[in-house]
This record gives sequence, structure tokens and C-alpha cells, in this order.
Amino acid sequence: MRRGGLVLLLGICVGVTAHLAYFRLHEPADPDSLPVQLAWMKRELRLSDAQFARISRLHQASSPRLRALAAQVAQMQAEFAAFEKTRLTTDRVDFVEFARFVGVRRAISDQCLDSTRRLVLAAASEMTPSQREQYLGIVSPAEPPTRRPTD
Repeated sequence: MRRGGLVLLLGICVGVTAHLAYFRLHEPADPDSLPVQLAWMKRELRLSDAQFARISRLHQASSPRLRALAAQVAQMQAEFAAFEKTRLTTDRVDFVEFARFVGVRRAISDQCLDSTRRLVLAAASEMTPSQREQYLGIVSPAEPPTRRPTD
């Protein structure tokens, strides 16, 4: 009887371990991670190993700058939420401060667009003409963004 219980317990442990190992190995990768996106580019654009290495270096070099800009964008969103909360609760707006906020937001937005544009053009310069055409068709917007007068 003890041996049967021990065999059953051991079987359950092995089954749970196999189950966890299987799902850990087949866990989908984070689609927003840089390695996954670069692997997708290599596969989709049929990049050579040399092209892939150069483009990976370009992305890794620009990553700190883009992360810093993303942090600034998040800070601006929080600041805007604070402005909106103040407006709703007190029904007052500090127009001078809000004008400063809009100016800073425009500057950060322009920096984001410029950094992204430079990265895209640098990556495209590492590609063959057909790869470049396909890549720019994927990453370029259908229409260039237009600045709204209220921004």
C-alpha cells in the first residue's frame, strides 16, 4: 500500500513537472521586445546575417535614446492628466503653465519623430533596394502626420 502511494505521488510530481516544463518552453515571446522584432525583420525581409548584425547594432545603439524619450512622453501624459484633473475640480486653468506644457510636448514629439526617422533611414541604408522598399512600406505611415493647430 505504501509503495502504491509512493508511485502515485511520484507520478503526479513527474506529470506536473512535465506540464510546467512544456508550457515554459512553448511560452510565446513578448512581441514588443527588441530581439523578437529584429528576428521578425530578419525573417520577413530575408536579411543576411551581416545585414542583421548591422541593423541590430543600430537598434541597440538607439535604444537608450528612444527609452528616454518614451519616459518623457509618459511624464507628459501624467502632467496632462494633472492639468485635466485641476481643470475639472477647480474649473480653472493656468494658461501660462499650459502653454509651457504644450511647447515641451511639441519638442518631445519632434524629437521622437526625428529619432525614429533617423533609425528607420539608417536601417534602410543597410538593405538592398527591394528589402528597403518592403521595409519602408511596412514602417512608413500611409500619409505623413499633420500637426493640428491646437497642438
